[in-house]
Amino acid sequence: MRILFADAFHPDYAAAIQQRGHDCVFDQALEGEDLTAAVRGHDALVVRSTKVTADTIAAADDLGLIIRAGAGTNTIDKRAAAERGIYVCNVPGRNAIAVAELAFGLLMALDRRIPDNVADLRAGRWNKKRYSRAEGLYGRAVGVVGLGDIGLAFAERAAAFGLRVHAIAKDDRPAEVVARAAMSGVEYVADLAALASTCDVLSFHVPLTDATHGMVNADLLSHMRRGSWIINTSRGEIVDDEALLEALEANDLRAGLDVFNDEPSSATGTIDSPLARHPNVYGTHHIGASTEQAQRAIAAEVVAMLEAYARGEIRNCVNIESQPVGNATLVVRHLDEVGVLSDVLNVLRRCNLNIEQMQNVIFAGRIAAVATIHASGTPPDDLAAQLGAVDRVLHVSVQLTDRTA
Repeated sequence: MRILFADAFHPDYAAAIQQRGHDCVFDQALEGEDLTAAVRGHDALVVRSTKVTADTIAAADDLGLIIRAGAGTNTIDKRAAAERGIYVCNVPGRNAIAVAELAFGLLMALDRRIPDNVADLRAGRWNKKRYSRAEGLYGRAVGVVGLGDIGLAFAERAAAFGLRVHAIAKDDRPAEVVARAAMSGVEYVADLAALASTCDVLSFHVPLTDATHGMVNADLLSHMRRGSWIINTSRGEIVDDEALLEALEANDLRAGLDVFNDEPSSATGTIDSPLARHPNVYGTHHIGASTEQAQRAIAAEVVAMLEAYARGEIRNCVNIESQPVGNATLVVRHLDEVGVLSDVLNVLRRCNLNIEQMQNVIFAGRIAAVATIHASGTPPDDLAAQLGAVDRVLHVSVQLTDRTA
């Protein structure tokens, strides 16, 4: 494969993917029109923070895979990729510990005013009287917004320091998430407003979606206790800057922020952020995932995903339909021989049925297989009989559903 890496990539794993015989280009300076021009002729694109726009995707003549070397995919136009049949995949969980560590570091820094301590000492000022005033963390209540891999890792660290951890109650959490949360003693409240009103700290660990965009707004902030804190290591866009600035002043809130709405897209540059300058804010430079441990883990998984893609296997795809599509499910047991599936598909074509999704499983010994086909259209009453009449088809079942195509 021809693979374009448009961001920094760990050198050990850059060598590893090249040793597997792939033709790789590494250029972390690519962005905008330069990326659009460079992506042509490549089968896969790997990015971290670099934006992948619809224009770049339209110019990618051979591209079949985009990997975000991290969890969030908001910098990639997933709809444009989906419309061209290009997989967008991410690497979830591999940076969870790194981000949770930074979030907890910001929490401790807020409590003991560590950055101000350092600044005064470097300026030759000694002020033990000022910095001896701290509440301490033990026994305080922290609300974790988002119990994904990062949120759970943060909750575990908070519990280890004796904080009381709260989260929003949900019915659809996987059993393993519920179990990990229980180990940290997580207590549940009804909604975000209740979380804000019952906790001393809110720590946000959510992806950027339509639902989370601007979720830290005036209404939420109005429920927070005077003098409470906000930690955000997820995305700057979840914060309404003006609302938070007002709350910092009016309600004596404080914040630890690793991400900002107006942060530069490049690794170095300038930032003009009233939030970053505010004395009640301790900020870092969007470095949550930037530890050697995290970058090695992410790079190793990217290499594994690229190798899997070369074998026809897709991992962690975020822009394919996750649920069955269509109004008919066909299960065709057949011999694993040349031409059988072709004949089955010809029957579906004659019946004007559109194949939405399909999977073919081969049994041990490679004698028989089962094709599961989700289709849309109006199946004829004798569809099962027509498919069953196909040479070397062993059995057919047709199940009509209420799903829409």
